[in-house]
Amino acid sequence: MKKLIIALFILLPSLALAAGGGAPLDHANNDITDKESLRNGAKTFMNYCLGCHQLQYQRYNRTFADLEIDEKEGIDTLMFTGEKVGDHITNTMPKKEAAAWFGAAPPDLTLVTRFKGGGSDWLYTYLRSFYADSARPFGVNNATFKDVGMPHVFQQLQGVQELTAEAKAMLLLPTTQQRPLGSADLVLTQPGDLSPAEYDIVVRDLVNFLEYTGEPSKVERHRLGYWVLGFLMILFVLTYLLKKEYWRDIH
Repeated sequence: MKKLIIALFILLPSLALAAGGGAPLDHANNDITDKESLRNGAKTFMNYCLGCHQLQYQRYNRTFADLEIDEKEGIDTLMFTGEKVGDHITNTMPKKEAAAWFGAAPPDLTLVTRFKGGGSDWLYTYLRSFYADSARPFGVNNATFKDVGMPHVFQQLQGVQELTAEAKAMLLLPTTQQRPLGSADLVLTQPGDLSPAEYDIVVRDLVNFLEYTGEPSKVERHRLGYWVLGFLMILFVLTYLLKKEYWRDIH
């Protein structure tokens, strides 16, 4: 047992570092009970992300129902692919061509916040960490995902960020002396259509929506969980009283 405890103390920090890729992550502060945020996130995804990324395990009608979106309104404003409201949220981007364009086919994002190390915080940090890099094919790199193949689709909203002088100097050091980049290493040099605070809200809403698609029944599961715990507590009391009654004559 002693050896097991020691091994856990050694292993857990390593796992935590691997989960975040060694980079400092900003907190998304998601709330999947915030329906307004989820609706805004869905709108952002459909308008900016669906052209390349899919939600192939999520259906339109389930999304409309959970987010309290009128079905007709959802079809008119959010349903850009699919022929029926019961269809999955997919696109028609050819995978082979996409892999040639971006170096790899854009991944499905239905479960991205559940399977990506760092979860929602990683995605939130990533979408706010693009910076100008003329050496990259799309002219941008990412402090959270080095040499990313994805263009900065939100650049018009966020503007252009660049590495600070300190970060640039650090990258000139030998690899062993470099540290992971973070949002503190970036500075906004060309403002976008939104202020930094407004852009953070847009990203937060999008990440919130993607956390919802990773487990649409999470809110309901949590709600039922309280009832189950309450039932078990009542059952425990009744069982204890029954035990006392059965053993009363013996004790």
